[in-house]
Amino acid sequence: MAKSSPSDRLLSDLHQVVTDAESLLRATADQTSAGASELRARVQSTLDRAKTSLGDFQSAAVERAKASAKATDDYVHDNPWQSIGVAAGVGLLLGLLISRGR
Repeated sequence: MAKSSPSDRLLSDLHQVVTDAESLLRATADQTSAGASELRARVQSTLDRAKTSLGDFQSAAVERAKASAKATDDYVHDNPWQSIGVAAGVGLLLGLLISRGR
C-alpha cells in the first residue's frame, strides 16, 4: 500500500472537515441535541487532525525552502561568474518584457 504524502493527507482532512461541517449544519437545523453534540465532537476531532497536519505540512515546507536556499547559496558561492551571468540574463529578459508592456 502506498504511503500518502502530507499534502494528500491535509487535503483529505480538510475535505472531511467540510463534510462534517455540512452534516453539523444539517443536524443543528432540527435542533437534535444528541446528534448535534456527536457531530460537534467529530468536527472538533477532524479539525484538530487538520491543524496538526497543516502544522506538519508547514514545517516540512519551511525545511524544504531552507534546504533550497542553502543549495542556492552554495551554488552561487561555488560558481560566482555563472551566477552573475544568469542574473544578468534574467534582468535583461525582464527589462525587455517590461519595456514591451508599456
